[in-house]
Amino acid sequence: MKNIIALFILITGTFASAQSFDFQYDHYSVIVKDLDKVGAFYKDVLNLKEIPHPSAPSGFKWFVIKGNSQLHLIGKDSVAMEHSKSVHLCLATQKLDELIASLEEKNITYYDWPGKENTVTLRADGVRQIYLKDPENNWVEINDAVHLIKNN
Repeated sequence: MKNIIALFILITGTFASAQSFDFQYDHYSVIVKDLDKVGAFYKDVLNLKEIPHPSAPSGFKWFVIKGNSQLHLIGKDSVAMEHSKSVHLCLATQKLDELIASLEEKNITYYDWPGKENTVTLRADGVRQIYLKDPENNWVEINDAVHLIKNN
């Protein structure tokens, strides 16, 4: 009987460890020095909708990306960070050409992955992508990847 119970625990433990936690993307946070200037970039250039912080009246700016996904800007007096392009917020849109036209109209430089100005990268999987910097040089990738909601 003990062997059957041990086998049951082993089998159910194996199944439990293979289960998905069914994560949903919640938010990305960025520490910034000039909260108003960086907030204006995300609001006015990328047209993200600002939402109120649930408890703090100052020091934060929150934006909705889509659904419940959010961007949180956190204002700090000093920000010690190297701005590597490999560390970035990535947003996807099926309106990449319209966004590029808007950036060009506002004289905002964007880059391909190697760093050539005002150029689009075409990834091997067919996704087009650009990179731009917010006012404090945090990188933002914007691509035209299609995201389908999967019900598992």
